[in-house]
Amino acid sequence: MTAAIPERILDQLRANLHSAGIPATPADIDGIVAKGFLIRIAALDQLINEIPAITIPDTLRDTTDNADLPPATAPTPVHPEAIAGMGEIGAVAAAIRARRVSPTELTERALAAIANQDAQINAFQLVLADQARAAARQAEQELATGYDRGPLHGVPVAVKDLLDMEGTPTTAGSKILAGTVVQSDSYGVERLKQLGAVIVGKTRLSEFAYSPGSNNGHYGATANPHNLAYDTGGSSSGSAAAVTAGWVYAALGSDTGGSIRIPAALCGIVGLKPTYGRISLHGAIPLSWSLDHLGPLTRTVADAALLLDLLSGHDPRDPRTRRVAPPNALTNLTNGVRGLRIGVVRDDGTGGLGSTTSALIAWQRGLDALAAQGAELIDIAMPELDMFRTVQGCILALDAASFHEPWLRSRLDDYSEFMRQRILSSYAFGSRTGVQGQQVRAILRQRCLAYFEQVDLISTPSQPGVAPERGIPATTMFTGPFNNLGWPAISIPVGRGEHNLPLGMQLAGKPWDEATVLRAAQSIEEALGVLPVQRP
Repeated sequence: MTAAIPERILDQLRANLHSAGIPATPADIDGIVAKGFLIRIAALDQLINEIPAITIPDTLRDTTDNADLPPATAPTPVHPEAIAGMGEIGAVAAAIRARRVSPTELTERALAAIANQDAQINAFQLVLADQARAAARQAEQELATGYDRGPLHGVPVAVKDLLDMEGTPTTAGSKILAGTVVQSDSYGVERLKQLGAVIVGKTRLSEFAYSPGSNNGHYGATANPHNLAYDTGGSSSGSAAAVTAGWVYAALGSDTGGSIRIPAALCGIVGLKPTYGRISLHGAIPLSWSLDHLGPLTRTVADAALLLDLLSGHDPRDPRTRRVAPPNALTNLTNGVRGLRIGVVRDDGTGGLGSTTSALIAWQRGLDALAAQGAELIDIAMPELDMFRTVQGCILALDAASFHEPWLRSRLDDYSEFMRQRILSSYAFGSRTGVQGQQVRAILRQRCLAYFEQVDLISTPSQPGVAPERGIPATTMFTGPFNNLGWPAISIPVGRGEHNLPLGMQLAGKPWDEATVLRAAQSIEEALGVLPVQRP
């Protein structure tokens, strides 16, 4: 294996690790090579050699600076009556207000299901039973007196355990942070509390969110609720499993290369990555500052649109968020797709898509549903997607290494093998590669924006096939490029493949145009239905 990697790259890796004072072993170097963490470095060098040296580096700031859009500084208020009959949250919100069910009953059902089933699935890092019961009682009392915080009031939800929640540890799936109790809430948790949601717990993820699977050397993998022998995908593994199993109505996840959309696709639910800068990441453990996104995992498109509307807005504590027009996704959800032009990526730069037959059939099923409702399908080649896969590895690796370097020097043995070797591989890049990678991204993003002269949305499969076996990572091949672009993207279920496991379809849109992405997704859901969980 070592011979397949140019010796200069291995020499650079060893020299940079030594210079940084990081005590990596020869076994780690061999593991880095064997796991394929270095295979795209030579391809990146070729891309860098093809760009002008005067190119201005791209940190996605221009995606977030939309001066043409009217400003909005607060999330959109949504009244429960406005979403009656829309999604599962709309239905349960109506039931709560009609007193057919209470927040306490809903919370007890969720806690009982988690207690009975999570030993098999392993979705929760921390169950907050006492806090959840107290929040449910408070919601019940407030609603009884006429104080209504909106459609999430009294509804059980969960959050990924890289979001700070006062009085609890934020492990980020790691041993390093396991004993550190935080003293304040992240934006996502703070906002859910303001809305009266009942947070029943914090969910599992791969270590520091640095894997597209649920593999975690400290806490174990998360089983797919459709078939326990298979993986949920990652890194928002527990959030996807908790929603899929029906324990919560929504969960928050983060997405750096597909960590919302991958588990959504493999579990047969909806996962939305909004535009970069749409939702604050204040209080979230970072993986890559220029690629991280926060978003919802839900059972229905309407629920994803609701969460987007409720969470979006400028947060002065996170300079990535912008004062842009609110998405108003729910308002536009039922407008249909007649006249929309869907760019169907038939070639991603590799000469094809490299997907299984079942994945392509399921994807075509979703495309046909759009065409049947009046959308126009336009085949496109998008070679930039494969180039972005090369750039993604560089930007993500160098951002992650910058955050982790102090621990790499002092606590290297507290990382599990996969995470340790993946983060150590970041040191194979040259000293100027970070800036050069941003230069390549600048050119690729400008080229990609031109596709919107031909189409309104772009579509690919979400994954090239069904979920791998439990503990084996999936792939970011279709999802990762859209983190580099900063565009909104969603995964929605469109059928089943081998082992009766779900398959997903991805739709991506223009920056800040989540409303169009969601209404197209809604049209597919109306045609194909919500994918039920079918446990073995």
